[in-house]
Amino acid sequence: MTQDPQEGGATLDSDASPQDQIEALRGEIEQLRAEQLRERADLDNQRKRLARDVDMARKFANERLLSELLPLFDSMEAGLAAAEKADPLREGMELTLRQLHRIAASNGLIEVAPLPGDSFDPEKHQAMSMVEAGALPPGAVAQVFQKGYVLNDRLLRPALVVVAKHD
Repeated sequence: MTQDPQEGGATLDSDASPQDQIEALRGEIEQLRAEQLRERADLDNQRKRLARDVDMARKFANERLLSELLPLFDSMEAGLAAAEKADPLREGMELTLRQLHRIAASNGLIEVAPLPGDSFDPEKHQAMSMVEAGALPPGAVAQVFQKGYVLNDRLLRPALVVVAKHD
């Protein structure tokens, strides 16, 4: 067989037997099929990668906005803690905060608010200090300074906690 310079493919050699020519063509067909399968697999992998990238972009499109709202949640909760129980403004603040939390939750934001006695989770909590806490088991959360938040299984901000000391 000789190489056809214009097409880049094989041309049949007139001196070769018909059986050799058939075998050469079969080999070329197999080579083209293998190449087609590789290209199809590459294209399929590229499609899957693009779909994953689009999905991740959708999941975390609101990350910046939601992370900027976290100080607002903190401020409103601090204001509610300081407000009097019978204050009519308190009811409005509570309603507004509940609505904000509902909107944030519908966009994938989950609050990380451990209770005293819960186990310390280094994946979601940041220990600020350790204290002697007689009634609590060692390694348990003794106090929460600041709530943490998770966005679609990605930690946005760890909860700041005090942990009970090991004796």
